[in-house]
Amino acid sequence: MPKTALILFAHGARDPDWASPLHRVKAAICEHHPAMRVEVAFLEIMQPKLQDCADTLSSEGFGRIVILPMFIAQGGHIKKDTPLILDELRQRYPEVTFELAGPVGEAEAIVQAIASHALLLVRDVQI
Repeated sequence: MPKTALILFAHGARDPDWASPLHRVKAAICEHHPAMRVEVAFLEIMQPKLQDCADTLSSEGFGRIVILPMFIAQGGHIKKDTPLILDELRQRYPEVTFELAGPVGEAEAIVQAIASHALLLVRDVQI
């Protein structure tokens, strides 16, 4: 079985603090599974780029890389930009399996967590 790594993949922003929740997710995953390799990568603006992260993981012998888009839903970045990057990576590293998961925001557990959070915000408000 190939060594597997997980990349939390996000858009990126000019404000470096924007990535803080992503690093908190990474830390939570690593707390529960200390042996799991988890990285954070970005589409643009911030570093590392997805390609750079994949380069590093491939050079370290990871044969399976799962990419989890940290997006609320599918849009152009998931439907158009990311497949082009994955095609490039698959050509560069044919020995590595790259798997693209669905956007995290479309997972039912996340939808329910957002709904619960929203209800907590308005629980004392008369509608």
